[in-house]
Amino acid sequence: MKPTKTILALNAGSSSIKFSLYRTGEGERLLFTGSLDRIGRDGGRFTVRDASSQELVNESVGYEDHEKACAHVFSWILSQGHEAPDAVGHRIVHGGPDFTAPVILSPQILDSLGELSPYAPEHLPPAIGAVRHVWKVFPGMLQVACFDTSFHASMPSVSRFYPLPEEVRRQGVIRYGFHGLSYEYLMGEFERQAGKDASMGRIILAHLGHGASMAAVKEGKSIDTSMGFSPAGGLVMSTRTGDLDPGVILFMLLRDRMDAGEIKEMVNLRSGLLGVSGISDDMRELLAKEKEDSRAREAVDMFCYRAKQCIGSYVAAMGGLDTVVFSGGIGTHAPEIRSRIAEGLDFIGIGIDAELNFASAPVISPDRARVTVRVIETNEEVVIVRHTLRKLNLIST
Repeated sequence: MKPTKTILALNAGSSSIKFSLYRTGEGERLLFTGSLDRIGRDGGRFTVRDASSQELVNESVGYEDHEKACAHVFSWILSQGHEAPDAVGHRIVHGGPDFTAPVILSPQILDSLGELSPYAPEHLPPAIGAVRHVWKVFPGMLQVACFDTSFHASMPSVSRFYPLPEEVRRQGVIRYGFHGLSYEYLMGEFERQAGKDASMGRIILAHLGHGASMAAVKEGKSIDTSMGFSPAGGLVMSTRTGDLDPGVILFMLLRDRMDAGEIKEMVNLRSGLLGVSGISDDMRELLAKEKEDSRAREAVDMFCYRAKQCIGSYVAAMGGLDTVVFSGGIGTHAPEIRSRIAEGLDFIGIGIDAELNFASAPVISPDRARVTVRVIETNEEVVIVRHTLRKLNLIST
């Protein structure tokens, strides 16, 4: 029997804190998972569910900053009578040019991450604050940083670099890619389901949710991904623009005299599905309204069109395609979106079985299809737990 350890996975985002406590030993067993959202805004909620999805907490909260929100989360965790976890693993959105694998956190490493804050100003400061809060509550606790950018460190220079002067690239202005912890989980689960040979083929991973991206994976390595220097690039998302001509930014700077803060808000919070529809950033609501509202229909169509474009470009980059994996909140739970993205792609071997798709079956492509299309629910927290446990075991031996 492997020794039992308890690992807390923590994901402090720009306006939320998500957390999951796992007990490890023979595999990973979820004890509870929860979130505190809308930090700094009205209408926040603190929710917790156990391993069977039984609701433990669902209450209205309102916190103006992450420090107070962290205090609420840890106050609840400690009130449950659990002993202190053996270690805490953190999802860190951006590792910059230097952090390409999980690391044990120290004050020095934390200072280095602080210097990277300009790369992800919405995400890194809250994550760093969460690390400091853990040490306040659990002095000396082992903490591990797991970077969302690590998965894409294998990208070749043709996809990793922007066509910018070398002195700009030396400042770290390159394409990093994100959703790496999700992609790492999907590749591991895909190999478990389909075997090693299949996992070494030509694969497109589609993480479609509030934030949306795709990755082209060939021979087990990421060769391209839709997000770039920041999570705002690539596909149309719930409130983010996706790819945008830099001339648009210059136009708004010069004509409308918008400052950096206003542009950041527009690109990240007022665009995407919300900006196009003028109604909602929720794909479910847009699908329900698209028959009577042309703006809702246009937003959904644009989302699917850009995703379809991305698939085509990755087929060209990889010289063919063997598997497509849909994941994320939309990719896992919206059969209509999967169907519309796949529509018209039969010429490259992509087809959808309507009945299997409606049921969100593990495989939704027809039998003997040239390209296998799968639906896999992602689990970034388990990846964080596994990386954290490896570091914990390493220093324990």
